[in-house]
Amino acid sequence: MVYLSSIGAHREKGLGLITQCHILEQELSTVSRPNAFIRAAWFMENSQWDIDSAREKGEIASFLDPLDRPFPMVATGDIGGLAARILQQDWIDNRYLELEGPRRYSQLDAAGTWSRLLHRPVVAKPVPREEWDMFFQQQGTSQDRTAPRIEMLDGFNSGWIDFEGNSTEHVQGTRTLEEVFRGLIKR
Repeated sequence: MVYLSSIGAHREKGLGLITQCHILEQELSTVSRPNAFIRAAWFMENSQWDIDSAREKGEIASFLDPLDRPFPMVATGDIGGLAARILQQDWIDNRYLELEGPRRYSQLDAAGTWSRLLHRPVVAKPVPREEWDMFFQQQGTSQDRTAPRIEMLDGFNSGWIDFEGNSTEHVQGTRTLEEVFRGLIKR
């Protein structure tokens, strides 16, 4: 069996939205069959929220901080590709595969990529933490669902949510941020 999990799922708390992946791993790792858990990095496609703002205002709202810190990111196509390869393999016991793209990207990298692709200056604008709850509600998240998202972002920003590294397989995808953003623009 192959499951999509998340970076940080080895942690027991402080995960926010990723908590469900931790629970999934804990419960299914006890099943007496070979399991593979793909602990995917931050999805590059999360930046789809940025397209309109980058086009219209020349800015992207940033929740990852600091702006120049590279974070592990991965294209969803790389996740699917890895899952397909794993399903064709034989193994015993549980496998934990930590997947990220060919390199790590900062929010400044994301803004620069949008600038090149949209042929206009785009800057990364940090959203003050005290405004996150209202910002997410304005995007359509119900008030009772913003706390897990905020907890997850706090975990990324503090470094708490990261790859485990010990006794895991580390895999690098091939799709770059520019490739993914170009695809998002075409949608």
